[in-house]
Amino acid sequence: MLRALERYKGVALFDSGVGGLTVAGEIMRQLPFEPLVYFGDTANMPYGPRPAWQVRSFVYRIIDFLLTQQIKMIIVACNAATAAGLEYYRERVKLPLLGVIEPGVRAALAQTRNGRVGVIGTSGTIQSGAYQQVFQRLAPHITLFSQACPLFVLIVENELTRSPEVYGIAEEYLSPLKQAGVDTLILGCTHYPLLVEVIGAVMGPEVKLISSAAETAREARRILTEMDLLHPGGDALLHRFYVSGPAKKFSAAAVKLLEKEVKAFQVILDNEAPLLV
Repeated sequence: MLRALERYKGVALFDSGVGGLTVAGEIMRQLPFEPLVYFGDTANMPYGPRPAWQVRSFVYRIIDFLLTQQIKMIIVACNAATAAGLEYYRERVKLPLLGVIEPGVRAALAQTRNGRVGVIGTSGTIQSGAYQQVFQRLAPHITLFSQACPLFVLIVENELTRSPEVYGIAEEYLSPLKQAGVDTLILGCTHYPLLVEVIGAVMGPEVKLISSAAETAREARRILTEMDLLHPGGDALLHRFYVSGPAKKFSAAAVKLLEKEVKAFQVILDNEAPLLV
């Protein structure tokens, strides 16, 4: 009876902003009966330039809030937060918790033909060496080329993805990876799929672009299936969206990205009880 009730709980995701909605969209597609609880830490965005200890401090407060929301799984839908300390977060929760780095690596390994893989991410993600560690564990024969692209998150969050300057910025960031001859490129930030047209145009059609969103959704489905926690379906879905900054701008962006009606609520997190604004 208890297991049956657990199935009706939600799948929680969090990110520093709107980027994690790329993962949420894949969860909605692959797990259409699962209610989602999404938290965007827009008040502290971007995470990429911040030190790992500070990112973890934000994540701890987010996790504490999510645990009040009747959930059965947590997805760290943010590469910078995943790189800052997935093992630390798992010490705080008994629920299944997964990040987006390893699923992206597995997808890249399935695609590469020449063994030369690129990864782009925020400064924090690249400097952490998190991708190098996973590749070393899963496929040490692969040659990995890393490039930080710190402006990409700000471009996405400020809805400048079609501005004429974006192509010049992308060319500057991606040129070393083109010269290295990578045939597969991991978009190592959940914001980056929202720049896929620009990145694809710069890298060329022969380079396979890897978003961790689809692979993360598949991993979530596998875990929920093995634990007998898949939602049985049949109920009207109630997705919940929370942000730490103003809600109106996030809601507008989410409607465009998910092509669904989204009403987000602002929650101010502190060391005491969260305040719903």
